[in-house]
Amino acid sequence: MSTNNLPPFPSNVPTAPLVRLSLSKLQSHDVAESQRLLQACEDIGFFYLDLQDSTIGANLLTLADELFTLGENLFSLSLKEKQKFDFARQDSYHGYKAQGAVVVDRQGNLDANEFYNVSKNDILDLIPPLPSPLLLRHSRPMLKSFIHTSHTITILLLNHLNTHLSLPPSTLPNLHRLSALSGDQVRFIKSPAPVHSYSTRKATSTPTMGPHTDFGTLTILLNRLGGLQVLSPNSEEWTYVKPLPGHAIVNLGDAMVKFTNGRLRSNVHRVMRPPGEQGGCTRYSVVYFARAEDDVPLRRLEGEGIPKEEKGKGKEKVVSSKEWVLKRALGRRVDLGKGVDYDGTRGTEGGRY
Repeated sequence: MSTNNLPPFPSNVPTAPLVRLSLSKLQSHDVAESQRLLQACEDIGFFYLDLQDSTIGANLLTLADELFTLGENLFSLSLKEKQKFDFARQDSYHGYKAQGAVVVDRQGNLDANEFYNVSKNDILDLIPPLPSPLLLRHSRPMLKSFIHTSHTITILLLNHLNTHLSLPPSTLPNLHRLSALSGDQVRFIKSPAPVHSYSTRKATSTPTMGPHTDFGTLTILLNRLGGLQVLSPNSEEWTYVKPLPGHAIVNLGDAMVKFTNGRLRSNVHRVMRPPGEQGGCTRYSVVYFARAEDDVPLRRLEGEGIPKEEKGKGKEKVVSSKEWVLKRALGRRVDLGKGVDYDGTRGTEGGRY
């Protein structure tokens, strides 16, 4: 659905005061903009990234428009066809996940989203091609361009943070090489519109994805409708993240918390029905998840800008990036016959949800 046909985001709901950063300024290494990036990553771990003032940003927006159309066509396939590509029983989080397959809270409520996860490893030919619907096979060049463009932006952001953390040059980028096996993926998301008439209050109080932190390093989200909410730090107040035309919503994941010993933040967020009149619409999103290479241990990096380990604090078991992502991605699936470990699959802010 074109953005021109969507109801406006309402003006009477609380919204998160996220910083708007300029991709162009970050590309030109503007000192003040780089400092604002660091502050956002320390304070809430979420920010807007203006893509309109940069060639690579404009390219990402064009590709995203094409992927929104691809996503709509992908999810319009029959459920029987889509379920052929659910690889969770093979210990893989790539491929299709049906609505209602994941527990979102301790009460056992289920999610209300469809996902399709496309592996970077597959699209860049680092592994043999995974089975996929014909329309995805035909779209591999587009997906490859989107991955390359998203990864370029990811590395730019990581280089800025690398400098602020006083890490040896390219430490963070070298943990995220595009040519190495990793959990990087493109995710298509569909949150179906209600099947019958909802009041505004009902439409905005029904969760579609429960509170969580992201598994990896950095997330680039492109969406057109509201629904994403963040839990404000040191508060129990949920606020909407208003979609801004021409901007991506970027947030840090758990790996950055572990690499920086908690200096940077992977904030709790959830997805609700879109607010106001938007609540009657089907919500589509396109996401790029950047994750450390599979064999990278998720532990504190050595840098002057990273807090030291607290003396006397018990050491956590160090796991690899791949182990962490698999545990968190599959640990709440209700359809695998393994039982659900809700508390054992919480992220770095697990105590808050």
